[in-house]
Amino acid sequence: MPAARPVAILGGVRIPFCRQNTAYSDVGNLGMSVRTLGALVERFGLHGQVLGEVAMGAVIKHSSDWNLGREAALSSGLSALTPGITLQRACGTSLDTIIHIANKIALGQIDSGIGGGSDSTSDVPIVYGKGFRGRLLAANRGKTPKERLAAFKGFKLGELKPEFPGVAEPRTGKSMGEHCEDMAKEWSISRDSQDAWAVSSHHKLAAAYERGFFDDLIAPFRGVARDNILRADTSLEKLATLKPAFDKVSGRGTLTAANSTPLTDGASAVLLASDEWATAHGHTPLAYLKDAQVAAVDFVHGEGLLMAPTVAVPQMLARHGLTLQDFDLYEIHEAFAAQVLCTLRAWESEDYCRDRLGLAAPMGRIDPAKINPNGSSLATGHPFAATGGRVIATAAKQLAERGGGRALVSICTAGGMGVVAIVER
Repeated sequence: MPAARPVAILGGVRIPFCRQNTAYSDVGNLGMSVRTLGALVERFGLHGQVLGEVAMGAVIKHSSDWNLGREAALSSGLSALTPGITLQRACGTSLDTIIHIANKIALGQIDSGIGGGSDSTSDVPIVYGKGFRGRLLAANRGKTPKERLAAFKGFKLGELKPEFPGVAEPRTGKSMGEHCEDMAKEWSISRDSQDAWAVSSHHKLAAAYERGFFDDLIAPFRGVARDNILRADTSLEKLATLKPAFDKVSGRGTLTAANSTPLTDGASAVLLASDEWATAHGHTPLAYLKDAQVAAVDFVHGEGLLMAPTVAVPQMLARHGLTLQDFDLYEIHEAFAAQVLCTLRAWESEDYCRDRLGLAAPMGRIDPAKINPNGSSLATGHPFAATGGRVIATAAKQLAERGGGRALVSICTAGGMGVVAIVER
């Protein structure tokens, strides 16, 4: 195998993220992906060019989305000779597509590529029940009209009841929010601290828009130029009026609609390349993807569903002799305010770091001012497969503005997994 070479992050683009059943309700994954890839192609002058690969993904997909990466690439303005692949790892999908492209670049298999993802929680696949699907398949196998009609013998209207995509963990039956409520109770995360985190995320995102940070990162779409989940005027007083969204019975529920990410539609994409390709095509890298790590936890038998990043980060840092404090900024996906606060508390816990992570001492505290300086998922929203691309593009641009530094990226996912990365300049 060839020696690894640096992987440059040249930049990223996303469409504004929009609340479910609003601006993108009838667009779907392919339409959002094509708009996003097209904007990236336009920004970097890639029309007609052959890239090594485009990797896209989506968590909630129609059956027609099975070749999403290739179909989106074919409509993006890139040369039709650019291959496409479709990947998925729940909320970590677009970070994983970026890692997929980066690994190929690092090994010299390709010189350039795009990683990204999209998700629509509005245009979801709705299917008929198993019984009625069986009838349709039987009718399709029939060779005569009589055989086809026979498949519907005894048919009842109740068989037409549709099935919607599930949001619960198949192995526990609990939603992600219910699992996070358990985590909040285990780690004694208060409602006030969650609400304060959510308010801060909105205020930081609003400030970033006002100073023009997103001017070259956002491609307007469907008449929307900003994330429509953003509430610049939100306050602790407003959030305090909301009722618990997941634990509505015990009287101890702390997760609400405001300190949890809403169902969201959107897409993102990031251009990566070798230094040689970037120079040859006149592009200046914003930063470099240094390393990445994936880990999982046994949430079925008691571990917190969204705690896998606490495991992945120390594994990755050990390879580089880094501590948790050796970073200039931290981009931690805000699936729920409680999830971020549980993660931070775990890294400060002597017992957790010793017993679960096998460390001699706690990983320690992170300066809150360095975490998500431009807001994060509680304010932008969270189209599952698009969040990783948003985070990587945001981190790379911040490092470029600073003139250097190191960023830690952390994303928790459904299924008890976590995907983390180091971005450097």
